[in-house]
Amino acid sequence: MRWQGQAVQEGEGAALIPLKGLLRSVRTPEFEGVTFHEVAAKTALNKVPGQSNMPFSWTVNPTRGCLHQCVYCLSPETLILMADGRQKLLREVRVGDVVVGTELDGRNRRLVRSEVSAKWGTEKPAFRITLRDGTQIVASGDHRFLAERGWKYVARPEGGSPRPCLTEHDRLMGFGLGMSPELDSEAEESALEASVLGGAVGTTEALRITGIEALGRSEPLIDITTSTGDFIANGVVSQNCFARKTHEYLDLDAGRDFDTQIIVKTNVAEVLRAELNRPSWKREHVALGTNTDPYQRAEGRYQLMPGIIRALADSGTPFSILTKGPLLKRDLPLLQEAAKQVPVSVAVSLAVMDPELQQKVEPGTPDPRARLNLIRSITDAGLECSVLAMPILPWLTDGDDRIDTLHAALADAGASYVTTGALHLRPGAREWFMAWLAREYPALVAKYRRIYGGGSYASKEYRLWLADSARAARRRHGFDKPVDLMWRERNDPDSPVAQQGASAPAAAGPAQPALF
Repeated sequence: MRWQGQAVQEGEGAALIPLKGLLRSVRTPEFEGVTFHEVAAKTALNKVPGQSNMPFSWTVNPTRGCLHQCVYCLSPETLILMADGRQKLLREVRVGDVVVGTELDGRNRRLVRSEVSAKWGTEKPAFRITLRDGTQIVASGDHRFLAERGWKYVARPEGGSPRPCLTEHDRLMGFGLGMSPELDSEAEESALEASVLGGAVGTTEALRITGIEALGRSEPLIDITTSTGDFIANGVVSQNCFARKTHEYLDLDAGRDFDTQIIVKTNVAEVLRAELNRPSWKREHVALGTNTDPYQRAEGRYQLMPGIIRALADSGTPFSILTKGPLLKRDLPLLQEAAKQVPVSVAVSLAVMDPELQQKVEPGTPDPRARLNLIRSITDAGLECSVLAMPILPWLTDGDDRIDTLHAALADAGASYVTTGALHLRPGAREWFMAWLAREYPALVAKYRRIYGGGSYASKEYRLWLADSARAARRRHGFDKPVDLMWRERNDPDSPVAQQGASAPAAAGPAQPALF
């Protein structure tokens, strides 16, 4: 069925999620449950933050996952203030409902109408916030509320990375449950609406936080997206959460992290070519596949990569591609031509050789045989192909025998080098993976908690063991030659790659923010 006949929304204002430059939204039977939002992008090059330890400064992402990127923040029993002045349980709120949000009016923030454009939910570790007036709110640690001194998260993420977090004695902005309109009030709708909208948002001593408690368990949580980017939850101002982290590192679809709203930059090649032709462009390395795989199934329809490859090569810009997708074979002739003009690095992600386990961990991704065939095709085309054997899963894909089998298969396929790294469980990814592990391999939960008890990375002892095992396997299978800096392993995942010697021991953490 032709996609041209599958448009479900037209125009910028009709998107399921608020998008600038929206051309149309598309659904197709080939991608059941997925909506593609085709946009006209204004930029293609993305600058990597200066504090990043990645060995490149620029990326291009022709598609993006769910723009909500939410961690599913509030209890379904949270009361949401509707624009008519009544309150509704969050679990009963629907897309299209009109709630109360806020917007800045000079130096003040006022209550305004705000339309719900999306809603979704899952299970996350929960926290309870208690206010002096008795109001309680159950939310995830990544949710943000408006305090006197700005937006603050509920809790600091594991590992302690700095971000403004709520503390006891902070006062939240809003009015609390005691001052909000009654649930199921019988008052006339117009009078209720008039009493709410237009009012200034403030705080009182009653909204001072008296406790923030980690409940020690995961609970069903829900979030919504609104046109103002916020809403009133249990009488305080709550921000839409756009911080879901599964898209940065996980192709490990352990639950509901499969993306249902895909943003497609249909003009990305044209915009990229214009940016690369600017006199200010210094032809720095550009990485593709570091956030989302550029050869996802949708690339078969949109065919964005050929234009991107041509634009990079024609401008003299070196680039790298990291993928799990055999669709890259289609572009091998283009990559061969590009390699005559600029340095081109290609890497394939493959760490699990057991097809049954691989489909449990990465449902919807190509199986190991398809990726081995992709490696062979790349090397047969005269291009070197590195392999990122990440993430190695403790007690599931590690062990000297499994690591040796993996390296043997990669050597047989013609891979030029193998970079090995243990599973990395940042907040967001951690909860999803541990929930999956509890369902599939409950006997391993305690062991994982032990070796990941110190943060996102596996324990130092485990990483050193894995480094030794992988180094020995590389030597046995001929992967001991010098390696391209782009895919080189690190001995310290938190230090810049430039500070580490070429002979650094095997990786303690991922060489770049790949697909995990």
